[in-house]
Amino acid sequence: MDALLAAVHQYVSTDTLVALTVLSLIFFVGSLVAIPFILVRLPADFFDTRVPRRWMADHHPVLRGLGHLVKNVVGAVFVFVGFLMLFLPGQGILTMLIGVTMLDFPGKRKLEAKMIGQPTVLSAINSMREKFGKPPLTIAPDP
Repeated sequence: MDALLAAVHQYVSTDTLVALTVLSLIFFVGSLVAIPFILVRLPADFFDTRVPRRWMADHHPVLRGLGHLVKNVVGAVFVFVGFLMLFLPGQGILTMLIGVTMLDFPGKRKLEAKMIGQPTVLSAINSMREKFGKPPLTIAPDP
């Protein structure tokens, strides 16, 4: 074990390790707060592919464009942080799911439905929603 620590200290400074530890703790605590906050506020049919989503449809085109830009940047950050949480403490899959919902790309709704349709993910989200008195999420049945 001492040899491993010596090898790590040879390539990574103590300050870097402390910074990574602090960053990991921030991601972990942030995900524990942000994920339930977001998932509980979603409409029950948010992941139902039969229900269309129109985000900022009635706003000025410039404002809508800026909104989409900000939403995509924040979504990319969530996907990246969620990926890191697969290896660090935190709710990686749920964080990546939130990020994917914020991104705009072809086939996004199908990917969301596949992610949310996983029994463990759906049951975890629905039990979280139940604790806050929200109805369970509905998803489109398989064709």
